[in-house]
Amino acid sequence: MMWQAFGEGLGATAVAALAVMLATFAVALRKGVHRVVDVAWGVAFAAVALVPYILSAGDGNGGRRLLVTVLTVVWGLRLAGHIARRGRGHGEDPRYAAMLARARGNRELYALWKVYLLQGALVWLISLPVQAAQYLTGPVDGWARAGTALWAVGFGFEAVGDRQLARFKADPAHRGRIMDRGLWSWTRHPNYFGDFCVWWGLFLIVCAEPAAAAVTLVSPLVMSFLLIRGSGKALLERHMAGRPGYAEYTARTSGFFPRPPRKR
Repeated sequence: MMWQAFGEGLGATAVAALAVMLATFAVALRKGVHRVVDVAWGVAFAAVALVPYILSAGDGNGGRRLLVTVLTVVWGLRLAGHIARRGRGHGEDPRYAAMLARARGNRELYALWKVYLLQGALVWLISLPVQAAQYLTGPVDGWARAGTALWAVGFGFEAVGDRQLARFKADPAHRGRIMDRGLWSWTRHPNYFGDFCVWWGLFLIVCAEPAAAAVTLVSPLVMSFLLIRGSGKALLERHMAGRPGYAEYTARTSGFFPRPPRKR
């Protein structure tokens, strides 16, 4: 692995993540809602993948560089598009409204620090395997193929789960009901489980180089924490806890890793 080139690229990717978040902050101020930052999350990952792909031309293995860039950009843009469609016509996200209500001093500066800059830093940290993979010189190997397969499983869970939920919620007959069909009968969070697989899959692509794997292991661990204990599963389930039928749903459906539903 070309460590010097990798180190030099870290600054450029940090600037890319910051640029996306600052541009999004400007859009949020104009629109008067901060939920647009959720769209920027996927866009920022795509940008952070593209920057080292351009910078590492001639450094790492071309096949691996293209592979990891395409996988990240496809995942990021699909997620951004899905969130943009889901939020169209809606006001502020209750999470951000509650956060700003607790702010002391200037609310917009508080949002800039607590939401945009924090998410930009997380994008940069979580994407370290994607960045490192651009500089690996060895050929595409079994680790890369295994990572791509795991990425595909995760991408499928996330995309299919999101589509199933959107169709369920679009039917007025389902208003107030808990989605417990399709992938949602196997796990209460197919989208979060999908993210989990995507980022562990991208991490596997760098595992051909033990040193690179050791340096970037923190990234899928942080993403896993966010999905399971942080702003993903844990936060959503606290919000859903009082919904009619949710307790019964949790009793028969896996909390994260998919399995057949328990019999009622």
